Amino acid sequence: MPMKNQTTVTEFILLGLSSEPQMQIFLFSVFLVIYLITLVGNIVIMVVIRAHFHLHTPMYFFLFHLSFVDICYSSVTVPNGLRNFLAEHKTISVNGCIAQMFFILLSAGAESSILSAMAYDRYAAICDPLRYMERMRKGICVQLVSGAWTIGFIYALLNTIFTLKLHFCGSNQIHHFSCELPPLLQLACTETLTNQVVLLTSVVIFGSISFLLTLISYIYIISTILRIRSAEGRHKAFSTCSSHLIVVGLLYLTGFLQYTKPSSVSSVLLDEIFSIQYSVLTPMLNPIIYSLKNKEMKTALRKTLGKLKFIR
Repeated sequence: MPMKNQTTVTEFILLGLSSEPQMQIFLFSVFLVIYLITLVGNIVIMVVIRAHFHLHTPMYFFLFHLSFVDICYSSVTVPNGLRNFLAEHKTISVNGCIAQMFFILLSAGAESSILSAMAYDRYAAICDPLRYMERMRKGICVQLVSGAWTIGFIYALLNTIFTLKLHFCGSNQIHHFSCELPPLLQLACTETLTNQVVLLTSVVIFGSISFLLTLISYIYIISTILRIRSAEGRHKAFSTCSSHLIVVGLLYLTGFLQYTKPSSVSSVLLDEIFSIQYSVLTPMLNPIIYSLKNKEMKTALRKTLGKLKFIR
């Protein structure tokens, strides 16, 4: 595309979710509450797991790291969004926008991989309990979490390197509350075919592997649960698994749709709804789904709160 007489863009304008002042104040309040719940919920989980030795097991090791990723994921987008809800000039530099995009991709890649590791951990515990401690040794757990961050880093780095080669001119308005890659590519003046191929390929490879590992693990888990003779035991197991599957399913569904759909079928409203689901709501819901419905976590939390009251 010719770039003659077109001004190079040095900053973007994040238009956000609404331009109405009253609606922006309302959205600021809602997002602030969600962010505080996310921070408090995930920090409490990390503190409780660290404080109780009986929770130093593979399942809670992964939960600890999932909480850390959720804090990172939410903090990449929400604080800047909160500032923009109240700011008159909702701008972000091009380099700042690309940096935010990198950390969004890094957090998303790490989150999906850790969820896969958690699904495998539950598969090993439920379907092969006799070899569980052998399968989920500390060294293996550390390798799985390290691998999750490595996958997230490679995924983010690949897409960021090719984004840095783009030239932005003309329109600098992003119809979004954060700098995600799909709306960013639509503003480029240079050819984005390579970027789209890299994005689609990396999403399909990393996302499909992570999704299939999670799906296969839960298929085995559910088939094992169905063989439980006790109706109460089946109901309890299904209650926990269904909650996990709903959150994981929504994460993958909205993420895949956002990053693999053609730009020609892009909808600003749908893009924002999808983004809110996987980058704002999922980090808030994970502590509730994985902890408040967990008897051991609730007992440990009560003990921790009891100690705090005693100290006071």
